[in-house]
Amino acid sequence: MIIEPLVPVDGALPGPVLTEIAALYATNRAFFELSGDFPDPARITVEQVAAALADELAHDGAQVLLARSAGRLVGLAATLDHHPDPASGDPDPWIGLLLIDATAHRAGYGRTLTAHIEDRFRAAGRDGLRLAVLDDNAAGLAFWTTQGYTELRRAPDLERGRPCTVMRKPLTDRR
Repeated sequence: MIIEPLVPVDGALPGPVLTEIAALYATNRAFFELSGDFPDPARITVEQVAAALADELAHDGAQVLLARSAGRLVGLAATLDHHPDPASGDPDPWIGLLLIDATAHRAGYGRTLTAHIEDRFRAAGRDGLRLAVLDDNAAGLAFWTTQGYTELRRAPDLERGRPCTVMRKPLTDRR
């Protein structure tokens, strides 16, 4: 699997890549029905995906990674170097979104992309990694638990106040 950052060109995301990403999002209708991120999860448009990605990338220290297997886009991850609310006092980087092509779930792409993210932050000297999972997303909670993430607390998300489980995984043996 090849993992590469999504890089805007002249301030915009390339159209062909946006089309691929929109197709990836469309395979995950069940997730987007839970999240409410799009008005009609059955009809996610390129324009909606472009706006969502622009929102992700607007945060200082944000990065969107694309995962490809045999040239095909199989996953996407959005990460933040720091919590978006500086007043949080949270020292850890965050995974804001991990999205794997629903037709390729359980093929190991999520584990591989997650390991890449963890290794990148570990190499940068970070002690842990956090994320928030919608409480209604049982499959997401199960995935992150199997990856070694444990519950820290329950809290509403910053965007829409949806109930979430905040999880963390230590990246070092330091406490």
